[in-house]
Amino acid sequence: MASLSPGAPASAPLPVANHDWFFDRDRQELTLAYGIANSDDLKLQLVCQSGSGALELAAVFDRPSRVLLLESGGDTERYPARSEPAGIHEGQYVTANAKTKDPVFQRFRSLGWIALWEGENREPLVAHPASQPNIERFFAACG
Repeated sequence: MASLSPGAPASAPLPVANHDWFFDRDRQELTLAYGIANSDDLKLQLVCQSGSGALELAAVFDRPSRVLLLESGGDTERYPARSEPAGIHEGQYVTANAKTKDPVFQRFRSLGWIALWEGENREPLVAHPASQPNIERFFAACG
């Protein structure tokens, strides 16, 4: 993770080998998750009910957090968060609620990346070119 100030200008980050955005649909529930395929390695997960426009956010942090801070292309949002022990991992499972129409998600939708902040550490979560259409599918279906 790079250390920068929220809102600081940054060039477009590059995808990371073996990490990507994965889209899943189970009836009316849609999930867009960033991590390693077929593993428990999860950085950020977005879940919605089809057409609802409401998002449930989840991330795994080293320590408890009262805020989930996201940034994409200069748009930044801070969401009040709840923490609980992660269980299968060391660390904390941090959850928050958001809306698909929030500017940070609209920017993510168009750019294909969003950065997750944990304290002073910023981690860009970048889609590989082949998975970028999954981001649009997710937001189009969520509403």
